[in-house]
Amino acid sequence: MTNKLEDEALEDWIIKLRREFHQHPELGFKEYETQKRILTILGELGIEARKIAGTGVIASIKGASDGPCIALRADTDALLVEEKLTERNKDYVSQKKGVMHACGHDGHMAMLFGAARLFSENRNFPGEIRLIFQPAEEMPHPSGSVKVIEDGGLEGVDAIVGMHIFTDHESGSIGIRSGPFMASNNRFTIHLKGKGGHIAKPENCIDPIRMEIEFISNLYSSLEEKLETGTYVIGIGKIAGGEQASSFPDSMEILGSYRTFDIETTQIIDKTISKCLENTMKKFKRAGNEFTGYPDYDIDILHSCPILINDPTFTDTVNSKLQESFPDKIIYSNIKQMYTAEDFASYLQIVPGTFISLGTKNLEKGIVEINHSSAFDIDEDILITGAKIFYILSTDFLKKPKKYIKSYKSQ
Repeated sequence: MTNKLEDEALEDWIIKLRREFHQHPELGFKEYETQKRILTILGELGIEARKIAGTGVIASIKGASDGPCIALRADTDALLVEEKLTERNKDYVSQKKGVMHACGHDGHMAMLFGAARLFSENRNFPGEIRLIFQPAEEMPHPSGSVKVIEDGGLEGVDAIVGMHIFTDHESGSIGIRSGPFMASNNRFTIHLKGKGGHIAKPENCIDPIRMEIEFISNLYSSLEEKLETGTYVIGIGKIAGGEQASSFPDSMEILGSYRTFDIETTQIIDKTISKCLENTMKKFKRAGNEFTGYPDYDIDILHSCPILINDPTFTDTVNSKLQESFPDKIIYSNIKQMYTAEDFASYLQIVPGTFISLGTKNLEKGIVEINHSSAFDIDEDILITGAKIFYILSTDFLKKPKKYIKSYKSQ
């Protein structure tokens, strides 16, 4: 593919880009400068590109002859995290206060650019490479993938591949999994309505704080009875209400989320939340209904990100190709499911493909912090591996699509 000197030059270029993006992070749907820079780099590579999904970019690299189309995706947004300055990141720490690439998206962009450079220099392949630099992966709903799809980003695409950097496994190792891989992301907002007043007169009040305690306690115990441990996670991220020590508040707000790997489990949790709320209302309802309209509640459940399901045939073929192409790498062919959610799942509902985990954990370098941590960092040695994974899988698919998609029929 390339000689040693070319590899070193490509790796240096990828690392330089990663650090540049890391220094200038932008939040979801606000990646204006990132978008400009992406368009500039693609232009320098001679790759046709345009804006998509507001602040995203989509590009096309045509091969030497007609053939299928494979899309490769990198996400571009950062997080509301204040980066911790370390000896390691001092040369590329975020220059924007309170905003940080704390989830590897800077690395994802750099890896995709590395692959793009290889494609631009070696166009001896059939078909088309579609590059998707997607905004707002971290947004709950609608996220960037939804906008890309709405704007026609997958039109004419036969397959798609994505990749994510994680500290879940060691640096340079590769993780893949057929079928459900990453969880759905479901959020709920509940407002419990009580009757406020002085704590010296509890008989004249309905305490929403006690209602909240009752609801949360019953919710956890009910789910433990209905579902097996390891099939879901649920948590309360915010409880708010009240102003002073001597007064019952009128209401309480509860924000929470839960993750699952199948729709049936999601539905059970949905119903259990509603049932526990109804039971709470019954317990706190006063005899004679002396407080008209109280207690009561409002609930809003948002199913924002679907379960990420890797196409079995496509993923099994990817596994074989990775084993062949990277004999010196550790490859986890059935890596553990992750409760993290990824909006790449939306693409996989439309076209077959797979999502790959690229390990970055390096004890010797002190790279151990999990994604979204203020001290998260990347072992930059893995970036060239990610670029080559994109390149090798894409060119193999374009030449032999029926290995990956049994039902594939050339146009």
